[in-house]
Amino acid sequence: MKVVYPFLISFLLGQGIQAQHKPEQAYQLIKSYNAVQYKNYYLLTLFQQLPELNKMLKANGTLKKFADAKRALVNEALKNCKADIGCYANALKFSAKEITEIGQELGNSYGENNALGKLVSHHLVPSGCYTLYANETPKNLLLKAWEQDANALNYTIGVYVEGNKPNYPKIDSISLNIKDKEYAELTAANASMAVQAQNELFFEPALHFALVGLELNERNDAADYEPMVSGANQPAINQIKKTDWKKYPYSVILVPGAGPEDKETALSAGGMIRCRLAAIQYQKGQAPFIVVSGGRVHPYKTKFSEAFEMKKFLIETLQIPESAIIIEPHARHTTTNMRNCVRLMFRYGIPVDQPAMVSTVKSQSYYITTVLLERCKKELGYYPYRNGKRLSDTESEFYPDTTSLQIDFDEPLDP
Repeated sequence: MKVVYPFLISFLLGQGIQAQHKPEQAYQLIKSYNAVQYKNYYLLTLFQQLPELNKMLKANGTLKKFADAKRALVNEALKNCKADIGCYANALKFSAKEITEIGQELGNSYGENNALGKLVSHHLVPSGCYTLYANETPKNLLLKAWEQDANALNYTIGVYVEGNKPNYPKIDSISLNIKDKEYAELTAANASMAVQAQNELFFEPALHFALVGLELNERNDAADYEPMVSGANQPAINQIKKTDWKKYPYSVILVPGAGPEDKETALSAGGMIRCRLAAIQYQKGQAPFIVVSGGRVHPYKTKFSEAFEMKKFLIETLQIPESAIIIEPHARHTTTNMRNCVRLMFRYGIPVDQPAMVSTVKSQSYYITTVLLERCKKELGYYPYRNGKRLSDTESEFYPDTTSLQIDFDEPLDP
């Protein structure tokens, strides 16, 4: 069972826990060149991208000693590991002791008005990426974010370098053969590159090793179609700015994806029917936008994106204007169809206090309004939405919850 980091609920505020601001829709994520990186490891991305903070971390003697020790450990592994994949991985991953000691140093360095303090107040809180810890003190929020990102790197290395089982082995497993002699050579080369001089900060060797592990397995799914704001979703974003939301009972119509069973089929029959159901609601004027949600999921390592193929069908077959369609091409399960839709609504400036609609086949529609919420709680650690009224056998209302902005540390293909 996956580990979910707990968070303190609001009634504890009366016991001395400091309340923090909620996520801010006006906040713009600081993005690295690699979308896989900033989506999975946002704190580490900020460590790199914020100049004042980057300088502060590089000047920290304790963190530099840690970086030097890690580099020495990896160089030793390069001499001795040979074909032992776990040997390389363990040299790059963070031990529990290392996570604790680095956290202690970050805590010791934290000041409300220094670069770490500004990191929390100006980025970690308003971004919502670590919102499960929003009721912690600012310093503790920083430490929780660090622990999350360190564990996220360990998880990625475990699955996509060592070959550990992911949460959903049938669709997300490693694709390279870890027993192949060539794979050991690739892993050694990855480890060697991880400790090159440019990876100076204490976390950068592990970050490089994890990202290259994903790349070698062709598992950069989290970056599909990015940047969407200037690409696939730009026509809709331009339309969002001109939309009078009061004219519509719902903000968006969400269409969850349905993957085909063979690699030659671009869009399943289920996907077509769901698009047709949503198009009817759109043409009735129920909402100004359709959100099609689903990544490259079924079958294993398919090249077809559910969301992209549904968008094509809506435009080419059903004559829905491109400016009315938002693609969400990363979700791998119904849980994240719901969560990721909320995320895009928030990031794109769509009202999150207005109900939205889900349009899908009857069986999935009732699943969403009955069983799915508790599955979300189990797998994500929170409820990404709450149910509204049932509108028909194939349509229901939902209300977004901005806790959906929380990064999922053990789903690197869709964090």
